[in-house]
Amino acid sequence: MRFCSLGSGSGGNATVVEAGSGATLTRVLIDCGFSLRELESRLTRAELEAASFDAVFVTHEHGDHVGCAVTLARRHAIPLWMSHGTWLAIGEPDLAQGVRFARDGQTIEVGDLELTPYTVPHDAQEPLQLRCSDGASHLGVLTDAGCITQHLIAHLQGCQALLLECNHDLELLAASRYPASLKARIGGRFGHLSNATSADILAQCVHAGLRHLVAAHLSEQNNRPELARQALASACGGDAGDIVVADPRLGFGWLDLAG
Repeated sequence: MRFCSLGSGSGGNATVVEAGSGATLTRVLIDCGFSLRELESRLTRAELEAASFDAVFVTHEHGDHVGCAVTLARRHAIPLWMSHGTWLAIGEPDLAQGVRFARDGQTIEVGDLELTPYTVPHDAQEPLQLRCSDGASHLGVLTDAGCITQHLIAHLQGCQALLLECNHDLELLAASRYPASLKARIGGRFGHLSNATSADILAQCVHAGLRHLVAAHLSEQNNRPELARQALASACGGDAGDIVVADPRLGFGWLDLAG
């Protein structure tokens, strides 16, 4: 199993997960928070095609995550997974192949991949994040949440790779020119994870088998890659240089969980 990012930040998020077994290859897109033209451009850069996905999973209805998901699914007849709450929030789209409804804790089998959605505290209708597995390796994805829950921790423990939201640095957010109401939303229990909170999550999930650690969804105004790396490195006792930071424009290249 391997994964890469097409970009991660307030301007859009999209993560690709692949797993193969002999002659088969399964490819899933987690969120596609861009216009269709922009998504296709980023896919081309990653040497991927829009029609190559076996499923698209939308974590929640915010524009930087749902983006062109419905259009993409319609154009290429790709199964589209989301919670019932997310479907309601985006206007109950009717797709020819149907929307597939995801539920907390109910594993979704897509070819060589198993996707396990889990609920998180975020200001959306019914947000779900994902744990992905090929049966041998596990990837934990957490891109939008406001605080720590034990339910969240349970779904991220034991993973060989973690992609964790590090949206903001507390001091930079406090000193920013954002209105007080927006600061309260971002830093609230249903907002976004600070570097410090993500470090607390990591401290509860770090183990000897953790091979890849990615800091994602960084605010361009209220965070810095070096601050996110430093916070996560301190939590896991590792080298800050080994932590990957997802770029809003370039994402990051393939990370392999095998071996």
